[in-house]
Amino acid sequence: MKNDWPGIVQYYREYLPILPQTVPVTLGEGGTPLVPLDRVVEKLGIRLRLYAKVDGQNPTGSFKDRGMTLAVTKARERGAKALICASTGNTSASAAAYGARAGLTVYVVIPEGKIAKGKLAQAVIHNAVVIQIQGLFDEALQVVRDISATHPVALVNSVNPDRLEGQKTVAFEICDVLGHEPNYHFLPVGNAGNITASWMGYREYKMSGKLRDLPRMVGVQAEGAAPIVRGHVVEKPETIASAIRIGNPASWQGALKAASESRGDIIALSDEKILEAYWMLAKEEGVFCEPASAASLAGVIEYARNGRFLSGDVVVCTLTGHGLKDPETALSTPHSEIRVPPGKEAVLRVLGF
Repeated sequence: MKNDWPGIVQYYREYLPILPQTVPVTLGEGGTPLVPLDRVVEKLGIRLRLYAKVDGQNPTGSFKDRGMTLAVTKARERGAKALICASTGNTSASAAAYGARAGLTVYVVIPEGKIAKGKLAQAVIHNAVVIQIQGLFDEALQVVRDISATHPVALVNSVNPDRLEGQKTVAFEICDVLGHEPNYHFLPVGNAGNITASWMGYREYKMSGKLRDLPRMVGVQAEGAAPIVRGHVVEKPETIASAIRIGNPASWQGALKAASESRGDIIALSDEKILEAYWMLAKEEGVFCEPASAASLAGVIEYARNGRFLSGDVVVCTLTGHGLKDPETALSTPHSEIRVPPGKEAVLRVLGF
């Protein structure tokens, strides 16, 4: 990222619903790396140009910052004094940080015991008021929607259209770096705002004459939390990928529209396949993402193994959050940890010298 990067609201201002005089609430979000995954391609034995859009390198460690910068900017523009959101973790972390940046009070409602500690720590350190409910994310979202409809607090979940307007910029950045649209774009799907917003971005860029074609959008849900794939609400979603552990996505119809209009798909994969991709990214490419993020690469692997790609296809998978969001998953898997007495000789023996 360049030192003079102004953040997405300023950089893509002409594509965003922002007043000329409004000063963005920014932490320098956007401009995240598009990393070639050449070792993964080699390991899979396929002929693709495969890239990871590493949105875990946003300021609070997730793609949520793209939408939050605009949502909080617009909330302040409208005179809001407080923000509220429901969250499985990343939204609360982002809202807390941007709310602090804007000088606003932030209330985050989370499902008790269903949030990774790394994400909870972010909400706490930014001085958000954390409210844990004895229920699921979907119940938390209904609570904050009801409160924001009747009280003077601005809702900053992805049901807020400003969030999606900000998140669409990921499509702009991908195309700006590649110089064209990809053939496929794979994304994890939880609340489904990201696939909805990304599709918006590609369509806008095409309408503005910057693209000749559009990518196929492929959303990936975890099998234990796959309401869109199943076609009905999942009352008790379960998956190790906590960021997409959602049984009734707010942007359900947006995700279906993105998949249908792009001739793409929404698929569901097991936790085992998601974790396979999670470890492959870390071991082969040095990229540490949270488990939910790896669902996008798991989708690519599934497509590759089923012969769904053409030779030379350009494929992008969004990695939505940094691995340090959920260190428990990394440490809970058997790993090499050798203990020796202090001293050079003991370490050399381990090295085999």
